Amino acid sequence: MAILTVPKVLREKLGDEGVEALIALLNEAAHHERDNLLGILEERFERRVMEEGKRLEVLIGETEKQLDRRITEEVARLEVLIGETERRLDRRITEEVARLEVKLSTQMAGMRADLIRWMFIFWVGQLGTLLAILFAFFR
Repeated sequence: MAILTVPKVLREKLGDEGVEALIALLNEAAHHERDNLLGILEERFERRVMEEGKRLEVLIGETEKQLDRRITEEVARLEVLIGETERRLDRRITEEVARLEVKLSTQMAGMRADLIRWMFIFWVGQLGTLLAILFAFFR
């Protein structure tokens, strides 16, 4: 706190008790003024905090809406991309299955021909053996 010096003229007119009373009054007025000033500053600060809080809430709300819209757009874009990829893969799988079926049927036809040829050879051999046994038996 500031040190007050009371001028000599005032000290002579008021006396020592009057000067001390004046200083106490001035100190009390200064203290009261400081309290009032702190109250005003506190109210201003609270109002400013409230205004900034509201401004931030609005800004957060706008940002949230923007992000929500962006997420929705990205999800839609990804769904389209996934659908296209799924159709492309489905078409490729269908083509590969058809190609494998053709290859399998070709191989199976070749295997059937081989099987029939070996069966023919087997039965000709069996028939030859049976005829040889019959000729040997009737001789």
